Amino acid sequence: MTLSDALKGLRIGFAMTGSFCTFGSCFAQAEILTEYGAYLIPIMSENASSVSTRFGTAEENLEKLRKITGKDVITTISAAEPIGPKGLTDIMVVAPCTSNTAAKLAASITDTPVTMAVKSHLRSGKPVVLAIASNDSLMGSAKNLGELFNRKNYYFVPMMQDDWINKPASLVAEFSMLPQAIEAAMNGIQLRPIIYHEHRK
Repeated sequence: MTLSDALKGLRIGFAMTGSFCTFGSCFAQAEILTEYGAYLIPIMSENASSVSTRFGTAEENLEKLRKITGKDVITTISAAEPIGPKGLTDIMVVAPCTSNTAAKLAASITDTPVTMAVKSHLRSGKPVVLAIASNDSLMGSAKNLGELFNRKNYYFVPMMQDDWINKPASLVAEFSMLPQAIEAAMNGIQLRPIIYHEHRK
């Protein structure tokens, strides 16, 4: 089965949190997933949907995700809650997933549209794919990632140390591998290596 065959018709919750510098990569992957024939349900945390940065205004980012998916973006906890009970998703993706959101997921805290979307989706035991983007993944946030590594139904997009000399604790998902990570997760497989770094010549 090709990647296109695996993703065609798949109902993907596409949740974004506030790692704004990675929004461009995440939007690009959302477009690729729709080109493969997947149906995306867009979700944004309060920060992702309301904060304007040099990477785009809040309005521009909301409109971009709406245009890619063809659906209104879920931006409230109440709107995210029915995802599980109504069986709206086959898999949930959090891209980007900040260390703050990862910590909340590890502690089963539900206080944002994204954490509610994940919790609601997980009630049926379906897979969740996290695309981590955090400067302290190998420091204070490491324990939360370790918890999620060992949590059933959680899978990770392979991560790399994007600047291991100047930011030795930083990990950023290799976003181009998101489609493959989704296909693997649907088959109960974690892509490996989970963490790597680029070798300098």
